[in-house]
Amino acid sequence: MIESHEKLLKLIKSKLPHLEELWQEHVLDDLAEEDAIYRYYHHSFKTYWIQEHTNAIVSIFEELACELGKELGRGTDLNEKFISIVRSGTGHEFDFSHNSTWNAHTLPQLQAFWHAKYMLEMMIRYGRTLESAPQMLPFGWGSVLYLYNLR
Repeated sequence: MIESHEKLLKLIKSKLPHLEELWQEHVLDDLAEEDAIYRYYHHSFKTYWIQEHTNAIVSIFEELACELGKELGRGTDLNEKFISIVRSGTGHEFDFSHNSTWNAHTLPQLQAFWHAKYMLEMMIRYGRTLESAPQMLPFGWGSVLYLYNLR
């Protein structure tokens, strides 16, 4: 199992500049989270724009899963719980009828973004700081392993 952890860490390290760029573009520069939270409280259809950021982040996770699968010689899917959260929070189009059930429509979108953002930040943190896959797992690194069903 530790071999697969090493391969994932090596892959993350090789993609670190791209992961950091993605974070900069879809979390920091665009103020995606700040804007989405404001729009949520403002009851603005622009809250729905957070889905674009979520999809951009998740796409790199899927690319990494594909590359990891090749490295491991087997298919590697993203964690089903994570995928379920992302599916619940993406693919939505605003409709005026959503205003009457605002939370039911928008909170899953925000939740999906927060899970994607968290995983991206953990990849960046541990891609920067870990030299090798640890035996004693930091919680965030453990979460990344769960994302790739390695735990």
